[in-house]
Order: sequence, then structure tokens, then C-alpha cells
Amino acid sequence: MIKNRLFITIMLLGCSNLLRAQAWGGGADQNDLSFGFSFSYVQSSFKIIKQPNWQTPFVDPGTGANVSTPLNAINSKNMPGFAVGFLTRYRLTDHLEARITPSLVFSDRSVTYNYVDASQDVDKAVQTTTVDFPLQLKLKSDRLGNARAYLIGGLKYSGAIGSKKDQPNTAPTERLLRNVRGYPSYEAGFGFDIYFEYFKLSPEIKLTNSIGNMLVADNTPFATPISKLSLHTFTFSLFFE
Repeated sequence: MIKNRLFITIMLLGCSNLLRAQAWGGGADQNDLSFGFSFSYVQSSFKIIKQPNWQTPFVDPGTGANVSTPLNAINSKNMPGFAVGFLTRYRLTDHLEARITPSLVFSDRSVTYNYVDASQDVDKAVQTTTVDFPLQLKLKSDRLGNARAYLIGGLKYSGAIGSKKDQPNTAPTERLLRNVRGYPSYEAGFGFDIYFEYFKLSPEIKLTNSIGNMLVADNTPFATPISKLSLHTFTFSLFFE
């Protein structure tokens, strides 16, 4: 009889500990609707499609003179940035969630132009702050202890705020490389939900590619050689929920 009572007591204590462990994460997974915030490291670069005659020197429409030597190369390097955002999560099933994660993104972009005369080489930075509005689906694995893995995918719309403009009578070689102010993207990634006693932490890696042409095709030495610009972005985020 004493052995039976001891066994029952141990089982009850074990179940109590298991239930307490399952509640870790601040109870976020126990609610259909929950909220959080995020901090992200962002790295962006352009994919460039050139015009067939991209190496041809640009002719100043005002004077009819060449403003540069022929081009040797056009490329884009990765530029760092950061973002802060909010999270709204809605549980569809035990393994599927819908998420909205609006973010304010501070990230420069750059295109480098290399000419036959190397002294004319120039980096054209596209300094932009954007507001991102992603809508995503999150597919989660079973929870193992206090962690689980997940896949993420969805669509995003980005709108630029505070972008620079050319001043009147700006010289052709000083003109900006302009991008459209709003554009859609698709994105996919993976991450892990890690449950602590009072909150859930989710490290996440995501790749994003813009849809359509981001180039504003004005008559400048920097837009004319390019047929299409698309934006490729790598994001590492920490979500707190």
C-alpha cells in the first residue's frame, strides 16, 4: 500500500513538472492570437540585368558630348542594415500559423560602375528607409522539450520613405540611381522556437527576392546601361514573443 502511494506521488510530481515545462514560453502557444517584436540584421544587393549596348558611353543630352569612357563592368555588393518590427501571430492549427510582421528597415544599396578610365569608377548608393508589410505562413514541427523547428514563407510589400531626389540642374555624373518607391517580394526561410520560462525566442534566417523591375528608367549615365534591377536580401532575425 505504501509502495503504491509512493508510486502515485512520484507520477503526480512528474506530470506536474511536465505540464510546467509545456507552459514555458509565456503561454504564447496556448493562445490563438499573440504578439511580439523583432530585431533583424539585413544584407541587401541588386541582381543586375544589363542593356545590350550597356558599354556605350553616355551622351549628355544638353551638350551632345560623352560624359564618360566606355563601361567595363557593373556590379552590386552586399550592403548591411538593420530592422525593428512587430509580430502578430494567429494559430490556424497546432502546426500552422499566419503571421504579420511589419518592420522599419534601414538598409543602403549600392551599384558599382567600372570604366575604361579607372579614375571615373563610382559607387552609386541608394539610401533608402522602407516600411515592410509581410504576410507569412509558418509551418511548425512537433515540440521536442522546449524547442521546435519551423519553415516560413510568404509575400511582402515594401514602401520607401525619406528617399533622396536630384536637385535641379544636377550634372549628369552627379545624378542619383533611382528605385521605385513601392515593390512586392516573395520570401522563404527557417527558424527555431526556443521556449524560456516567461517568453519564446525565435532565431530565424530568411531570403527575400523582389518581384518586377525596381529601376526608375530615367535618362542618366547610371540608369541607361541597366535593363532591370531586382533586390536580393538576407535577413537574420530574433523574434521575442
